Amino acid sequence: MATGRTDVLRGTLDLLILKTLTLQPLHGLGVARRISQITDGTFDVKPGSLFPALHRMEQKGWIEGSWGESENGRRAKYYRLTAAGRRQLGEEKANWAQVVLAIGKVLEAT
Repeated sequence: MATGRTDVLRGTLDLLILKTLTLQPLHGLGVARRISQITDGTFDVKPGSLFPALHRMEQKGWIEGSWGESENGRRAKYYRLTAAGRRQLGEEKANWAQVVLAIGKVLEAT
């Protein structure tokens, strides 16, 4: 029976994170909350997936992190999108459009 939540499809986490960071800089758990909020709880990104992805994306120069204080007064690393990240987001969106088109063709095949 479906629970209303689903795993993030392999290869889509970068797209979700990059798009989320176009709205505003966020700390890691803020990124996960925002993805869950935008998708009405369909995607629940776990820390074990999120933080390695953020670290990898920061190493690639797609995002930049800086330390600040979270809404509950704790030290947190806030991430913002870089120019390279905006370019990568464009590539990710184009790739996703191809995937959606291909899946649509399969679903409509008779």
